[in-house]
Order: sequence, then structure tokens, then C-alpha cells
Amino acid sequence: MIGTTLAEIRDHIESLASDDGEYYLVCARYGDRPVPASDLRFDTRATARAAAQATTQYRQALRRYDSQVPYYDIVACQAVDIRTRRARIEARRDSRSTDPAALAEPTVDRSSSVGRELVAFCHRVAAVVFETLSDHGYGAVEDAVMDAYFAHAETVGDPDELCLCLLESMAGELDEHLSVADQAELIADTAARLESPTDDVDPLDATLTALDRRGVIEGYTRSPYSIDLGGGAESVVVQISGYALEAHDGRLPVLPLTLELCRHYTERPARSIQVTAVDGGWRLTLGLGDVDDRNGLVSVPIDGAV
Repeated sequence: MIGTTLAEIRDHIESLASDDGEYYLVCARYGDRPVPASDLRFDTRATARAAAQATTQYRQALRRYDSQVPYYDIVACQAVDIRTRRARIEARRDSRSTDPAALAEPTVDRSSSVGRELVAFCHRVAAVVFETLSDHGYGAVEDAVMDAYFAHAETVGDPDELCLCLLESMAGELDEHLSVADQAELIADTAARLESPTDDVDPLDATLTALDRRGVIEGYTRSPYSIDLGGGAESVVVQISGYALEAHDGRLPVLPLTLELCRHYTERPARSIQVTAVDGGWRLTLGLGDVDDRNGLVSVPIDGAV
């Protein structure tokens, strides 16, 4: 029995996975790796097919919350090493050179790759947050997020923009209904559902690079870490440009930033965030120590312009 909740289906899919498996799941049409199996490998094709069925079930369940989740034709693929791949390419070339009727390789337009990364990121964040809300019994918050989302859906026609509206609505409702302490717990539990980083890069640099790569931001600069010698609190200033999410009612939704930072920095996640509007973007001061002054961790009041 797989189960019917998002968390139960995810657990089943992860139980099928293997660290050194040769098979992975992919959308046959677009080449996207489907949530929640995007980072998983499987031992056999049969196991991968079972995971594909469960992944389809997961995405169907997720559409109850996020109606814009893309419909994927999920298939199992076998990974091959570089030497095998090169041999296959050479064999294909030889075959085409002797067969005048052979078709040319399809040309893939990758101009929208950043946009696809952003949409996939939005759906992934929404999925794991909904999982965590459900597990914590925050049914009222789930309903509030959906009400706000449907209100946007009545006026926003572009499905990609609607994905961003979902994260903006989610950040706003979490901020309104949960205390900062509950927000911190929710973010930590949600981050634990995402893949753990495997590199040794500075957590903040890794966070900003990941957000830049996925199109959440278009550029960033950061200061060195500074330490309050009196209280021992650590802070850092980050300036971002081209942020995909918009401010509402004098507050900036920062859920993607704090969640990604918590994924990379589990021991000392952000405990305080201050936001200032600057020319072309936002300046964020992140408090990484035990800070009492908390403006919120998912949606933060904007101090003003400098």
C-alpha cells in the first residue's frame, strides 16, 4: 500500500531508490527530471517503472494544491558512462553516413532553459512546503494559501507567472498564520525533505549560486561575514538583482532564500532578515546567530530605500 498523502508517496518512492542505481526518471517530451524523484536513482528498470508510476501519482495529488504542475510522460532511462556514450554516438554517425534516409539529430531550443528551471523550482518548493504543512497539521494555513492562490488565478493568465504567485501567496500566509519560531521549525523540516548538498562550498555562496542558476535571482554580491564580539551573532549583507518574486503590502517574500539557505546551512540557518530597497534590487542583512530581533523568515518588512 503506497498511501495517499504527498509524504507517504514520497517515502515510497525514496524506498525504491538506490545510491548507485543505473536508472533514473525523466519526462520523455521535455527531458525534465520530475519532482519528487529528480535526484533519485534505481537499481533495475522494473523498479524505476514502479517509481515512475508512484511519481505520477504524487504529481496528481500535488495538483490538488498546485494546479499548474506540468503533465509529464515519465519514463525510465539508463545512465551510461562517457566511454559508452561516445561509442554510441560514433556508431550513430557511422550509420547515418551509410544510410541516406537517416534522420538528422533533433535540434533542441534551450533559450527558455532558465525559465523552465525557475518553474520547476517553484513547483518543488511548493510541493515540499505543502507536505510539511500537512504533516504538522496546519490545515488552516493550507486552506489560506489555496484561497490566496485561487484569487491570483482569476487575474493572472500566464501559468509561469502563476507559479511565482503561488510562492508569494505561500510566504504571505505562512507569515500571517505562523509565529517566527513556527516558521523556523517549518523551514528546517521542509529543508530536510530536499536533497542534502554534497559539496564543501560556503553555504551562502552555494545558496546564491543555486538561486541564480534557477532564475530566482539574476545577480548578487555579498559581504564577508561579520561577528558581533559582544553577543557572538554572525551576520552578512547580500545584495540581489532581478529577484523573481514581488513585494506585497510593504513586505518582501524571502521563502526561497531562507529555505535554500537552510538546506545548505542546517547548523546555523538564518534567524533574522532585514530588507532594504536599493537601486535595481534588494539589500538583505542576514543574522545567522541567536538573534532576538526577528522580522520574519518567509516574508520580511521592507525598511526603505538607500
